[in-house]
Amino acid sequence: MRSFKSILKTILPLSLGVFFIYLSFKSTTAEDRIRIVTYFKSADIRFLLLSVLFAVLSHISRAYRWHFLLQPMGYQPKLYNSILSVLIAYLANLGVPRSGEIFRATTMTTYEKIPFEKGFGTIITERIIDLLLLAFSVIIALFLQFDMIYVYLVQKKIDLPILMIGAVLFLSIVAVVRHQLKNSQNSIVLKIKYFLRGLLEGILSIKKMPKKGWFVAHTIFIWTMYFAMFYVVKWCLPETANLNFNALFPAFVVGGLTISATNGGIGIYPYAVGMVLTAFDISTEAGFAFGWIMWSAQTLMILLFGGLSFFVLPLLNSKKEL
Repeated sequence: MRSFKSILKTILPLSLGVFFIYLSFKSTTAEDRIRIVTYFKSADIRFLLLSVLFAVLSHISRAYRWHFLLQPMGYQPKLYNSILSVLIAYLANLGVPRSGEIFRATTMTTYEKIPFEKGFGTIITERIIDLLLLAFSVIIALFLQFDMIYVYLVQKKIDLPILMIGAVLFLSIVAVVRHQLKNSQNSIVLKIKYFLRGLLEGILSIKKMPKKGWFVAHTIFIWTMYFAMFYVVKWCLPETANLNFNALFPAFVVGGLTISATNGGIGIYPYAVGMVLTAFDISTEAGFAFGWIMWSAQTLMILLFGGLSFFVLPLLNSKKEL
């Protein structure tokens, strides 16, 4: 049963990705697809390489930031091991969503003797911080394009009061479920409570971390690089070169949300980004081309560097084992 669930967790995201590739295909004509290929061929490689550079810098910063969480527990891993484990994690996530966290912790257990549960706990803390920042980005995107979203809801004849009532009902259900979980003694519920308590402890462990200012600085730098690697791609195509922050930031946020839906955003990332850009008077083919160029460049970078990391790690640590 467990193996079936594991297979299902892999197949479902891939199937979703294939579906969105099909949806992208169906949403364009033969002529549109020819134009998209033309955009690929004519894309300015300089800005594409700059985008990749920003991505690499974000990965290095993430690896360095990780040390601030490990230091309070007495661990001082080699920076190159941390960087390579981060790259391996991104590569693993392309195959099986969220498996990268396990690979990353396992790699550090193997080469830095950091207990798996401790390394994995710090990674969970990182992910919670990333999730909070993504949620904050969603709020900013909604604020920037509130008028457009409102007009869209009106055009689709979506009743805003009904949405508000639905939101209140949802929050009420959450409150009831939370109360039931708090007082339940069911073994499964107790395990869930234990897990959630562990997550809370992971967040609060940041209080014990030295150099909090540097941790915050790296966090800001990482997310700045994330947006920068997305932003510079606009200059790859003449049609998207004039897009401003207000247009690109919502597309960036939507793209970020899709990454967790499938294996590395396959299929859904280019489609979602393209659809957002079309709302800003960008042609469908140019919007899809932007999404595919962005996704392809980052995916190829992860495949290359992540694959090399698997081979380089044992070589760099061979002297230790001897």
